[in-house]
Amino acid sequence: MRWLWLLGVVVVAHTLETRVSLHRRKSLRRALLDGGVLGSVLLQQTPSPAARYHPTAATEPLANYMDLEYVGTISIGTPPQEFSVIFDTGSANLWVPSVYCSSRACANHRRFDPARSSTYRGTTTSVATWYGTGSMVGVLGYDTVTVGNIQVPNQVFGLSLSEPGSFLARAPFDGFLGLAFPSISSSGATPIFDNMMSQGLVSQDLFSIYLTPNKQNGSFVLFGGIDDTYFTGNLSWIPLSAQSYWQIKVDSITMYGRPIACPYGCQAIVDSGTSLLAGPSRSVGNIHYEMGARRSPSGVYLVSCSFIRLLPDIVFVIAGTQFPLPPQAYILQEDGSCMSGFEGYALPTATGELWILGDIFLRRYYSVFDRANGMVGLAPAV
Repeated sequence: MRWLWLLGVVVVAHTLETRVSLHRRKSLRRALLDGGVLGSVLLQQTPSPAARYHPTAATEPLANYMDLEYVGTISIGTPPQEFSVIFDTGSANLWVPSVYCSSRACANHRRFDPARSSTYRGTTTSVATWYGTGSMVGVLGYDTVTVGNIQVPNQVFGLSLSEPGSFLARAPFDGFLGLAFPSISSSGATPIFDNMMSQGLVSQDLFSIYLTPNKQNGSFVLFGGIDDTYFTGNLSWIPLSAQSYWQIKVDSITMYGRPIACPYGCQAIVDSGTSLLAGPSRSVGNIHYEMGARRSPSGVYLVSCSFIRLLPDIVFVIAGTQFPLPPQAYILQEDGSCMSGFEGYALPTATGELWILGDIFLRRYYSVFDRANGMVGLAPAV
């Protein structure tokens, strides 16, 4: 049985962010959590080969958890305390559970202990994030944070004091590392990549992401570099339409060569923290109608697995360039069932249609997030 988790719906400065994550095979997830072995699984992932090509850049390997989440390991404090986090281009805060949190979510995960770190500096400033199935409330602190081979001294981060709800209790990661812009950071906390740039810790003011398909290892975030061995052709550079999320303008979304959504242009957020492709319910409904998907009692949209080879590409036209997604990318297959990777939301936005280009999209396209020039670069991933 499969179902959808809505990670959250947050309205900030009249911009809607819909965070969607697809959870499958709960028994495996629960077994890892209940057995206390999930952290070991994530830490034992094979390092990314990108480290061989960029020895001076910081390569952060990401564990591919069932094509649903991509999780990396960071450390905080002196001596270092390790945590698994989502590297999330759709948010801007770094936070992890703390020993002061008694929620079930914290009990299921590693917790930061300030008393064990000689470099920790506490504050009384509160921080909070909200999700559709849970939330985090905590306090800000400062300490040395290590990502890849980059040590960031005096980095502000959140220590959770409460994590109510069931989603975070089941999550196969401890916390979040936000890679979006400071303008959306809760409590004005400076994002870690901003400190990397201001302290001259990266050779270029950009980072790039490669996500593996089919539950394979080898995913990574490369801080300060671009690895052209992981994509074909040239990068298409797309200017940002807003510098809050990594937001860009989409010309149209087409199937069979005609628009099926976003016919007059729309906005999209390139979001590594979202598993699926999310858009307005009416537009996603059109896509489901065209692909012949039917709604199951659990609310997901299913197609006949034998019909997948007959489905066309769904093409995102961005800055005049076509970025096709074949049905093998946007239909999720497991246990003999085939489910649409598109998810609709019903809340209105002040800017018209807003789409979330999550991991389904990013698995097909190597992505570069260029802070220096305010652009996103995309090229077909290998």
